Amino acid sequence: MYIYLIENTMKITPVVRIAVLKDIDEELEDMQYWLSKPPHERAAAVTRLISKSLQPGERMDKSHVVKRKLHP
Repeated sequence: MYIYLIENTMKITPVVRIAVLKDIDEELEDMQYWLSKPPHERAAAVTRLISKSLQPGERMDKSHVVKRKLHP
């Protein structure tokens, strides 16, 4: 017996924006994007990024934690 798994594929719509490079503030846009997401999505994204950077079996070093307020 064979079991086939079919993955759902997302269609990614390309976004084109024409602007002068010196007028684009990517840092502000990134901050606005992440602040528009609910806290559980932001925490999940951070967890996913951290887990990708760790070796198998390695744990995150939590001895240096920096807290700061996020302002748009």
